[in-house]
Amino acid sequence: MSPKTPDSAAAEGAKGGLMKTARTSVLALAAFVLVFVSENTGATRIRLLGSEVTMPLWTALLGTGAIGAVCGVWFMKRKSR
Repeated sequence: MSPKTPDSAAAEGAKGGLMKTARTSVLALAAFVLVFVSENTGATRIRLLGSEVTMPLWTALLGTGAIGAVCGVWFMKRKSR
């Protein structure tokens, strides 16, 4: 192992601060989504390809968010290849 130089120590500190900011942003966004979903609990009609379903709005929002998250992870993995 090579000893840490002042430049590499500063770079590690900046990276750690960035990760902390990103984690805080994600937690704030998750809290916002939970509040948004909890405020939208009424029933809604959803039509897809000719069929119609009535379900609570929070279920539709949660399902849409889950599909978006899966697509985001898939695209990020594809991009890293």
